Amino acid sequence: MQFLTELWLPILLTAVGVYLASCLIWMFTPLHKKDHLVPPDETDILAAIEKHGFKPGQYCLPWCTGADWKDPAFLERLKRGPWAWVVVMEGPPSFARALALWFPTQVLIALLTAYAAWAAIGNQAGLEYLRVFQVVGSIAFLAHGGTMLHDHIWKGASWRLLPAKAVDALVYALLTAGVFAWMWPGRI
Repeated sequence: MQFLTELWLPILLTAVGVYLASCLIWMFTPLHKKDHLVPPDETDILAAIEKHGFKPGQYCLPWCTGADWKDPAFLERLKRGPWAWVVVMEGPPSFARALALWFPTQVLIALLTAYAAWAAIGNQAGLEYLRVFQVVGSIAFLAHGGTMLHDHIWKGASWRLLPAKAVDALVYALLTAGVFAWMWPGRI
């Protein structure tokens, strides 16, 4: 736990910095302005979800279980499409709730990045800024962007969203690396 006593300030500064950077990116750049497409007839779609009593959760359409993979009716639905992932939320989206949960998430990511970097390079005397920057930046990029391919590979998310996710991860990683390299104990 020595890493925590040595790195608590860069952990908190990084969390605040990444939190603010993410807010600025979303509010003042065009990077995420077209992340979501407008459905052709939202009213019909919402009515169908309500009519069929979808409970909050994530749904995959068309869906089957185990042995049904060989059922000709399912195979026809699978071949014909459309195919969709549908997330039904428990209530209306809350920007305040999302922001309130986003900050502790950034603290956790900074904490785990600090722990991994400490395990990798410790606080040995004479560490150079670029060495700390390299290690922390790599870990932070994995933490912020390591799952960015997941939704594209497994859930059919549009590949056009990938560059924006990569830019987000890169900005957050560079910010994290800069703060930690600047404040790393024992650095020259």
